[in-house]
Amino acid sequence: MENDYALFAQAFLDDDQRDVALSDTFDILWLSWNDALASHDTRRFSWNVLRATVMSRTPHRDGRPELGRAAFDTIVLQSLTKPAHRMNQVAESLELFTAMSRLPANQLDVMVLRRLCGFLPETTSALLGTSLATVRSDERHATRFLESVPRPPLPTEGNTP
Repeated sequence: MENDYALFAQAFLDDDQRDVALSDTFDILWLSWNDALASHDTRRFSWNVLRATVMSRTPHRDGRPELGRAAFDTIVLQSLTKPAHRMNQVAESLELFTAMSRLPANQLDVMVLRRLCGFLPETTSALLGTSLATVRSDERHATRFLESVPRPPLPTEGNTP
């Protein structure tokens, strides 16, 4: 789980903070393992510990976690070579990640795991300790919300009468 947890944490934290959050997560789990075993699902219990630890270290704006760092570390951005295209992609990613930060916690987790980390629905389900149907539903609702968020118009070249 450590590598998968690290990918999630990396969406919100820099490398050093990520490492501290993971270390703290596993320390908490070690100290509360009897509670985890007594819970309905140890995977869900563990995920909640990870999420709480990561979110406690994540910068927040208006009560929402900031995903701005992730905008500079996308596959699409890395594939672009022209500076103008890279800047446009960063701006688009920042808008998308700002909208993602408005999602409810469960939908945000699914979108980060599915879209930023690239996990399959089955892997996401196993990590979160939720059913595959819940993952698919959360992703569908989150996608609809993100598609409904108005985007600012793209700048056009020149002046048109």
